[in-house]
Amino acid sequence: MMKENQVSLTAIMTAYIRALHAMNDAPKIFDDFLAYSLIPEERRVLIEQGFTRALQLNDPEGTVSYSDQTTTLASLLQAMGLPNVLSRSRYTEDNLEQAVKQGMQQYVILGAGMDTFAFRRPDLLGQLQVFEVDHPATQAFKRNRLAELGWEIPPNLHFIPVDFSKESLAEALKGLSYDPQTKSFFSWLGVTMYLTQDEVFATLRSITDIAPIGSTIIFDYFEPEEAAPHMQEMREDLRKIGEPIKTTFDPSTLALDLASLGYRLHENLSPSDIQERYFQGRTDGYYACEHVHFAQAVVE
Repeated sequence: MMKENQVSLTAIMTAYIRALHAMNDAPKIFDDFLAYSLIPEERRVLIEQGFTRALQLNDPEGTVSYSDQTTTLASLLQAMGLPNVLSRSRYTEDNLEQAVKQGMQQYVILGAGMDTFAFRRPDLLGQLQVFEVDHPATQAFKRNRLAELGWEIPPNLHFIPVDFSKESLAEALKGLSYDPQTKSFFSWLGVTMYLTQDEVFATLRSITDIAPIGSTIIFDYFEPEEAAPHMQEMREDLRKIGEPIKTTFDPSTLALDLASLGYRLHENLSPSDIQERYFQGRTDGYYACEHVHFAQAVVE
């Protein structure tokens, strides 16, 4: 269980993964050129020490060449979900860009973590009110870091601390500059799997309470364990750091699940769809995660 005052480790690790890709890989699936700055140096050092130890375990004699080390690091990052982190962000922001062209004016980032959108995309920010919703501890950590960096908070960026296990999104957004009459775009990345199904459904319901018809949500989800037995090791690793997997969805029944909550499933990308869209022809060995799907749903 994540402690009350503990910053999410996956939020920091996710930002580090985006930073590594932005600095080292080509072509870029998603270029988060600000992520590296956002991670405090002492955290970066700890993460890099972890990578060094993992590489040493793989090569105790120190005989592996630099190119083989790079391959080992790539397979380690693959196992840690780098392709999922990058492709879900790319998918979301590509769709957001289209939505803004069609007049979307509010962007709500649920479980925002170390998201850099409001600082990285001035081209879109000017047309949007952006609401970063996150666990109070993680959000406080991020805001402290922004203050340390001296980054100016744009006037149309709003921070909303919410513990989803205790309060609803609708309650948290009430009385703020969020306008419940304005069509909104919600992103909910890397979160559904860590909440109970009741919490996931409650949040989806509260979006239909506070967002008009035509509003959009994008989220990623894991498929059930029996469909992905190779996930066992990853589940165990997440359990050890206090962020166990709690919820999965069956892709074949997702449309019905969402319809019962007031949504129309607009797109449901399978791993092979994601592979085709974002990983075709890559030479770095990255490929779409075999158990992750992306869903885009519209409030009916």
